[in-house]
Amino acid sequence: MNTSGDPAQTGPEGCRGTMSAEEDARWLRWVTQQFKTIAGEDGEISLQEFKAALHVKESFFAERFFALFDSDRSGTITLQELQEALTLLIHGSPMDKLKFLFQVYDIDVCAWQGASAGTEWGAGAGPHWASSPLGTGSGSIDPDELRTVLQSCLRESAISLPDEKLDQLTLALFESADADGNGAITFEELRDELQRFPGVMENLTISAAHWLTAPAPRPRPRPRRPRQLTRAYWHNHRSQLFCLATYAGLHVLLFALAASAHQDLGASVMVAKGCGQCLNFDCSFIAVLMLRRCLTWLRATWLAQVLPLDQNIQFHQLMGYVVVGLSLVHTVAHTVNFVLQAQAEASPFQFWELLLTTRPGIGWVHGSASPTGVALLLLLLLMFICSSSCIRRSGHFEVFYWTHLSYLLVWLLLIFHGPNFWKWLLVPGILFFLEKAIGLAVSRMAAVCIMEVNLLPSKVTHLLIKRPPFFHYRPGDYLYLNIPTIARYEWHPFTISSAPEQKDTIWLHIRSQGQWTNRLYESFKASDPLGRGSKRLSRSVTMRKSQRSSKGSEILLEKHKFCNIKCYIDGPYGTPTRRIFASEHAVLIGAGIGITPFASILQSIMYRHQKRKHTCPSCQHSWIEGVQDNMKLHKVDFIWINRDQRSFEWFVSLLTKLEMDQAEEAQYGRFLELHMYMTSALGKNDMKAIGLQMALDLLANKEKKDSITGLQTRTQPGRPDWSKVFQKVAAEKKGKVQVFFCGSPALAKVLKGHCEKFGFRFFQENF
Repeated sequence: MNTSGDPAQTGPEGCRGTMSAEEDARWLRWVTQQFKTIAGEDGEISLQEFKAALHVKESFFAERFFALFDSDRSGTITLQELQEALTLLIHGSPMDKLKFLFQVYDIDVCAWQGASAGTEWGAGAGPHWASSPLGTGSGSIDPDELRTVLQSCLRESAISLPDEKLDQLTLALFESADADGNGAITFEELRDELQRFPGVMENLTISAAHWLTAPAPRPRPRPRRPRQLTRAYWHNHRSQLFCLATYAGLHVLLFALAASAHQDLGASVMVAKGCGQCLNFDCSFIAVLMLRRCLTWLRATWLAQVLPLDQNIQFHQLMGYVVVGLSLVHTVAHTVNFVLQAQAEASPFQFWELLLTTRPGIGWVHGSASPTGVALLLLLLLMFICSSSCIRRSGHFEVFYWTHLSYLLVWLLLIFHGPNFWKWLLVPGILFFLEKAIGLAVSRMAAVCIMEVNLLPSKVTHLLIKRPPFFHYRPGDYLYLNIPTIARYEWHPFTISSAPEQKDTIWLHIRSQGQWTNRLYESFKASDPLGRGSKRLSRSVTMRKSQRSSKGSEILLEKHKFCNIKCYIDGPYGTPTRRIFASEHAVLIGAGIGITPFASILQSIMYRHQKRKHTCPSCQHSWIEGVQDNMKLHKVDFIWINRDQRSFEWFVSLLTKLEMDQAEEAQYGRFLELHMYMTSALGKNDMKAIGLQMALDLLANKEKKDSITGLQTRTQPGRPDWSKVFQKVAAEKKGKVQVFFCGSPALAKVLKGHCEKFGFRFFQENF
């Protein structure tokens, strides 16, 4: 509830259930304040103001509510009318609220009929719908009225269904509610139908004060509270905390040793030398954190259980901040020392000569320490600024990419600047250049081709790349892709969405979010990759035949093009999701395009699960037998959260196949359980969606599939209640639970907090 003052903060909480006299008074003050904010100077709420306050997408419900609130038929709502209507909806009986819902659905009931404003209700006049006989108007809901209501519910929830499906939803709800079969739903029949759905009657008692929302002021940022160092937090972050403590202790040791060795030269030199020794370590080791091939290899060893390999980018960023900070302190300390030297009577050099020239002979290579130090500081500041998220994520990735390549110049200058840096760089530098050389050789050894392009909803580009014979990867791995026709020198990371068991092609699903990905989508949308000429159709037929003969899942295509476009791939590289097969109970959570790593994993899991499964040819009895595939999984819960309906079309055919593969296991308990959520859809706790959600439930039970996605799994409206989700997971007791997430950082923080509460391990996909 958006509020405009302190009364509003206590109002909604006091509106639930029975209020005390003090709470009632606070609530009335809150309603008055809300009314004044919405109504303005004229003291009355018009229909347009009412629509704005309700924040509805479809004007149907705003108009119905407005007409029922306007008891004197004046075309506006006064403060008294608003208080009377809301008081009835809050304090009234469930039958009063049901009557209001029935009047909303009974469209041909004239809003200005019924009891007059003087009708007795409680201590004063109430809304005309509260005490008017239900026989006023038609007093029943016919199929056409119900269809109009459900159509408005669909628009309010941003759901698009064909007219035929809307008719099926209408008939499913109507036939279920019309108990006597007379072709109309009465108030009693609607009441009986609602009582068949657990929780719906209770939801009608939710405070109607939540409908009206005053224009919200700009929210103030909440102060960040420090995370409590609970036992669960220590358990889930022990490897990160251990590495941070080791990193901090190493810096203290390096600083102390270097500073004590130069204590005769004064405090400024001690600080400069201490920072310089720490920089020797940081500037060499920072590259080790980006050795993707080495990290992928380490994930397959026992060190993956000890080292926080999943946080390599975060540690790389942390070391970048430390390098910049130490460099500034190092520079300031030397500057202070140069000022003191220049002021000394015996000094033959001025301050600017000490700082910017080689004449004083400071340094081990022709006295170049001072000018190389200034150049290094400027380069580091440039890299630091261009690495900020506002640069990388605002369509200027190339700026970040090219300025970051100056690390080669930084290393060269550091070798000239410090006499001992080459010793620190020797081992990390050799590893770094070996990895780069191997990556360049492997990626450029033979170009691969993009065989097919599918343009999916929400500007998602699905690429099918011919799989090289040497390319071996694991589920959830990612690669770097270079398409010279899009950008000759740019490499971008993308998760592989096909399973390793799919031998012929590699799948990539790429969402258009930046300059490169937008260029990719638009180029395939506008161009004809097949080319022109007499052989175009022949090539298309040939490619279609080859695709049909290859193994792997098929997908529903919105737009597809066969092509033969040269590209280069570098990888594969490992991710935290490699741990999934070592889990006992895995919970996979994807938000939007975050499903891509799980697409590969789900296919591979079901492939391995089917491989374990055996069936007797005589009695058809099936059983699960252990296979040496290193998979400890007993249960997998997959949760996919999408904003709108079209987003589900990305992988709906894959999920359909997964449901079919385990259809026979329903009586034994499903190995893989799907949970789908659509955040734009309104739930049953909203009067604007109760009828639609009931109809969707009825039709899903009848057809054994969801009307939104076509899956057997019912798509739930709104966002998951994570406390209930994790409570259910914990209650199943299928083994140690590990949660794997790919999506927005904001949701990751929420999930991490719940995992700490339940003692689950949490892993997040990062690039």
